[in-house]
Amino acid sequence: MKTIDDLLRDGVAGERVFVRADLNVPLAGDTITDDGRIRAAVPTISRLAEAGARVIVASHLGRPKGEPDPRFSLAPVATRLGELLGREVAFATDTVGDSAKATVAALGDGEVTLLENLRFQAGETAKDDAERAAFADELAALADLYVGDGFGAVHRKHASVFDLPARLPHAAGGLIATEVGVLRRLTDEVERPYAVVLGGAKVSDKLGVIDHLLECADRILIGGGMAYTFLKAQGHEVGNSLLQEDQLEAVRGYLKRAEERGVEFVLPVDVLAVAEFPDLAAKAPADPRTVGVDAIPADLMGLDIGPKTQELYAAKLADAATVFWNGPMGVFEHPDFDGGTRAVAQALLDSSAFTVVGGGDSAAAVRLLGFDETAFGHISTGGGASLEYLEGKTLPGLAALED
Repeated sequence: MKTIDDLLRDGVAGERVFVRADLNVPLAGDTITDDGRIRAAVPTISRLAEAGARVIVASHLGRPKGEPDPRFSLAPVATRLGELLGREVAFATDTVGDSAKATVAALGDGEVTLLENLRFQAGETAKDDAERAAFADELAALADLYVGDGFGAVHRKHASVFDLPARLPHAAGGLIATEVGVLRRLTDEVERPYAVVLGGAKVSDKLGVIDHLLECADRILIGGGMAYTFLKAQGHEVGNSLLQEDQLEAVRGYLKRAEERGVEFVLPVDVLAVAEFPDLAAKAPADPRTVGVDAIPADLMGLDIGPKTQELYAAKLADAATVFWNGPMGVFEHPDFDGGTRAVAQALLDSSAFTVVGGGDSAAAVRLLGFDETAFGHISTGGGASLEYLEGKTLPGLAALED
């Protein structure tokens, strides 16, 4: 796979370089509530601009329906990107239309523009190959070179991720090169003991990665909403907690396989439970009860792992040499239920292991809870992409960058 280092060695001054970044940040109106993905994109964009390239940055944001939607405009992102780069970022109000063509044509050496949301064009996400190809042709007409650096999108077979690299000389950006290097350390070059912490809402979202990790992990710790399906599979009553009954047989199968393979499967021993899901915006005190997993009342729902589980999980991570964490332990957005996620994050920081936070809500939680991001071994920008890589799947955006 050719990298940005190869491009810079060959020289990019005066070249129009299309950078497919992942700037899919959360917005509250026009306010960016977490700029982590923008900051992660800056090094590659900055290196290209400093080398004299005319940089065309493109990304999606949210899930618009293939047509312009002001709620998902990248205009606020252009402003923040310019602040982080320390240089003006011109903003094209469309993707391949008159504004994009004029903005790109006006670029000088070392200047940067951001195109409007790629998903405002139906061709970006089309399942029809011809429709995607037609949009990729229009994008290719804007540029001379392609740099794939949006790791959070490489598991999508989208025009700007999969089809466009075939139309231009291409290379992987610094972010993608780093992400792939880290994931290889979790698959091909693992230092042991290898502990995995999985959380989040639904066990169905993690079935593939659990299946794969049973072949390579030494220890798997489960938290979040998905834990209650595991607890139910073990025979516990879980009250009104999140439960996927259609996954119980699959979960029982995983627990049996783990026992047969000698993989330690660690589940909560206590949880924080309440009668009603709290208002996350108001953050009013929810007054949760701590209950053992063998005594969850029928009228309560568990929303975080309890203090004994926090201690247990910290102990299970203390001697690990490699830790991968994907998914919060509870409803971390509310201060009454952030303790489990906070405890796991702290356990990673206290460990001497190579620690990887697998993007998505885990990365958001690290930032929201005030942890120093640089203290972790790596914080991924792509939760879904990381999981699919660990499942052993071929990621379209990575395959497209191979020579």
